Amino acid sequence: MTENNARQRVLNALLQSALLSWQTAITLVVTLVLFVFAPQPFEFWQPWFWLVLGALAEAAFVISTVTDPEAAQEALARQFESQYDLNKIKNRVSRDRLRDAMEYRRNMLILAKRGKGAMKTHLMQTVDDVNDWITHMYDLAEHVDAFESNELVARDRKTVPTQLEKARFRMEREESPQVRRELERQVNQLEQQLANLEATVNTMRRAEIQLESTLSSLGTIYAQMSLLGTKEVDSSRAQRLRLEIQDEVASLQDTIEAMDEVQAQALRLR
Repeated sequence: MTENNARQRVLNALLQSALLSWQTAITLVVTLVLFVFAPQPFEFWQPWFWLVLGALAEAAFVISTVTDPEAAQEALARQFESQYDLNKIKNRVSRDRLRDAMEYRRNMLILAKRGKGAMKTHLMQTVDDVNDWITHMYDLAEHVDAFESNELVARDRKTVPTQLEKARFRMEREESPQVRRELERQVNQLEQQLANLEATVNTMRRAEIQLESTLSSLGTIYAQMSLLGTKEVDSSRAQRLRLEIQDEVASLQDTIEAMDEVQAQALRLR
C-alpha cells in the first residue's frame, strides 16, 4: 500500500466514523426538531436557517475529526490488520509468527491509547513503525511460501547433484576433445545452478530464522513501550525506540532483497 493510498483510506475511515457517530445523530435530530417545531422563533428567522446551522455544526465536527492527528493515527491502526489475511500464509511457522506479531501490535495499541499528551503521540508513532515492521514480516512469509511451493526448485535440488556427478564422470573419461568441451560447459552450468540452489536454501533458512528473531524483538519493544507508558520520560527515549524498529525494518528489507536477487539469478540460469 502506497503512502497516498494509506492517507486516502485513513481519510475515508475518519469520514465514515464522523458521519456515523452519535454526535452526528444528535445534530441531525436537533436540527430536524427545531426545523419542524420551532420554524420561526424570531420575526427575522427563516425555517431554513436551522438547516444551515445544522450543516455548519456538522461540517465543523467532521473537520475537527479529520484534522485530529490522534484520530488519524487510530484510524490507520484500526484498518491495518484488514490488509493481511494470515490464512493465506501456508507455512505454519510463519503464520504463527505473524499471528503473534499482530497480537503484540494490538497490545501496543492499547498501551498507546492509555498514554497522555506528547507520550501518547510518541507511542502511536511507534505503532505506525511497527506496522511497517509487520508488513515486511508478511512479505517475508510470502517469499518463504513461494519457495516452498516452487516445484521446479524442489525438483532441481534432487536432480542437479546427480546430473553434475554424471557429467563429471563422463568428462573425466571422454577422449574426444570436442565432446569434452561440451561436457565441461555442462559441468560449469550445473555447478553454477547447484551453487544458486544452495544459496536459495540458505536464504530461506535465514528468512525463517529472521521471522523468529523479529518476533522476539517485537516482544522486547513491547516491554519497552510498557515502561514508556507507565512513567514520564523525555522524548529521546521514545525516539531511540523508533530507531530500533527502523533498524529491524531495514534488516528485513535486506533479507527480502537478497531473496529476490537469488530468485532472479535462478531465472537467468534457466
